[in-house]
Amino acid sequence: MELAGLAVAQAVYKVQPPRTGKKKVLILAGPGNNGGDGLVAARHLYLFGYKPSVYYPKKSKGDLFERLEQQLKNFNIPFIDDNLVDHIESSDHIIDAIFGFSFKPPIREPFPLVIELLKKTKVPVTSVDIPSSWDVDHGPGDEAADAFHPNVLVSLTAPKPAAQFFKGRHFIGGRFISQDFARENGFEVPDYEGVDQVVEV
Repeated sequence: MELAGLAVAQAVYKVQPPRTGKKKVLILAGPGNNGGDGLVAARHLYLFGYKPSVYYPKKSKGDLFERLEQQLKNFNIPFIDDNLVDHIESSDHIIDAIFGFSFKPPIREPFPLVIELLKKTKVPVTSVDIPSSWDVDHGPGDEAADAFHPNVLVSLTAPKPAAQFFKGRHFIGGRFISQDFARENGFEVPDYEGVDQVVEV
């Protein structure tokens, strides 16, 4: 999770570095590991010079997630509870860390509104592993024209089948995977440059 969140933060840095002046990043964190990746990304983005804030309405239980949340509070990274529309539209970048590859419909509260807002916003969005609300195999499905389509996708470990339906900038974050594991599971580990945790494909 730590390396996954770092990979997401590095992808945002490559797409929209803080020197552009666009530093306000809103992390939309859901329950489970995908949301945990978002919490880790928020911390690294802060250390990279951004101004992150976190929307985390349905918190995961367990010591790990409590510690991730506390780490953000230690850096005075704000958690928002209301006025989500205003926070989205005043951000320079959004990280979608709501649902991961194990998502099964229906979308449960309070996230239907969040997905609708992501569909409508003009603010660039980076999705973690798979765009939230997509099916891991079939992507946006029959309603593709009306679906949420992020600008950037960070596939963790390896691209999921749904990535074939994605049309934006695509990064892989999987430098924590061994060559043997990759061969056994039928994919290749890309060549990562320097100390990068992501590679654009």
